[in-house]
Amino acid sequence: MLPFETPEAFSLPGETQVPDQWWVVFEDPKLNALIDSAFEANLPLKIAWYQFQEAEALVNITASAKVPDVFLQLQSGLSRPEPDFVGGENTQLSLRSNYEVDLWGRIRYSVHAEEFRFIATYYDYKTAAVTLSGEVALAWFRLKATRIQLQLLDEQLITNEQVLALIRNRFASGQVRGVDILRQEQLIASTREQQIALELQQELLENQLSVLLGHPPADVLDAPAQLPDLPPLPLTGVPLQLVNRRPDVQSAFYRLQASDREVAAAISNKYPRLNFSLNAAVRSNSLIGLLESQAISIGSSVLAPIFYGGRLDAQVNQAEAIRQQLLNDYGQTVLIAFQEIEDALIQEAKQRQRIEVIQEQVELAEKTFGQLRVEYLNGSLPYLDVLVTLNQQQQLRRDLINAQLDLLEIRVALYRALAGGFDTERELLMEEIPENQ
Repeated sequence: MLPFETPEAFSLPGETQVPDQWWVVFEDPKLNALIDSAFEANLPLKIAWYQFQEAEALVNITASAKVPDVFLQLQSGLSRPEPDFVGGENTQLSLRSNYEVDLWGRIRYSVHAEEFRFIATYYDYKTAAVTLSGEVALAWFRLKATRIQLQLLDEQLITNEQVLALIRNRFASGQVRGVDILRQEQLIASTREQQIALELQQELLENQLSVLLGHPPADVLDAPAQLPDLPPLPLTGVPLQLVNRRPDVQSAFYRLQASDREVAAAISNKYPRLNFSLNAAVRSNSLIGLLESQAISIGSSVLAPIFYGGRLDAQVNQAEAIRQQLLNDYGQTVLIAFQEIEDALIQEAKQRQRIEVIQEQVELAEKTFGQLRVEYLNGSLPYLDVLVTLNQQQQLRRDLINAQLDLLEIRVALYRALAGGFDTERELLMEEIPENQ
């Protein structure tokens, strides 16, 4: 069915099996609680759930055509002058029924199409739950990283203030120029500006988390200033089998199945229809004598399309064009799934290398700053060299935190790309979960 050959393996095999609820591998109870709360109260997830229930109702509406329509009708009228016109009983109680024999499967195919769309919306809900879990995890890790950065900036401000005090003492004794004080004060002002930006980012992340949890913007759980250790790389397995577990791929597949049934229904619509009707009635000129006259009629009709101005053929062509669209949409969804997994695997490998290089730079910068500081205190070096190295060392430490956060975000993207879906509390309370047809 796919218009391309699937890969036999991903670039990295991984080491451990990841549970469906992938976020538990980070061993963070607060993160677990946040995601559980989001599943319960997140408004877009509720919308996806009610869309699923709407699809279930559509199945029942379409399936009602498989049984006869039966309705009871009471008619009454008043004629003047009396006596009434001949044969014109003006009170009638009738029981009517209509039924179409599904000779060519038109109704059956239509019902199957709605059933497949119903299953597709179920997987849409599961896709929304996977996306929501990833958004909450990313916001939580970014909030923690922001607080780490704020702690680091507090430490760097203290260091910079201490260096400024040292420079002022040396300036008082005539050992340095006044411009060195200005340069150090500029560094302190730059650090405070970054601190303000991070405080703003912290507030925005807290607001984002609140909305994801279905609440107005407010403070959330206190996020410890510590990023979790990265678990081992997850197993990837056979690419096609792995990707087919994804709810977005399942949704695209079942929409394709629905379009296939719609083509069959459009074709069968070109063939004759056989209808039966039943009409049982009692009539009278008054309600009291209503049971005095009874009549029953049974009829059948065959409706064969002869000329519709090409509309029926056009409907078949339209259904087939939609099927081709959804076939390619399904293929594209699978391709994107392959790309997301492979991208995350490559990005993680390269990001690990990048972190190692940044850590090496931090160590070298710290050693360089220590040595230059001694030379500066001994009066053999201008302060500008010390300032440049100090600024580089502090920036590298901030870059290292950002790089570690990027690695976590890449891993979250990998877990989301591999996720096969999981049951939320709403699904566990369902009487029946859609099965693969």
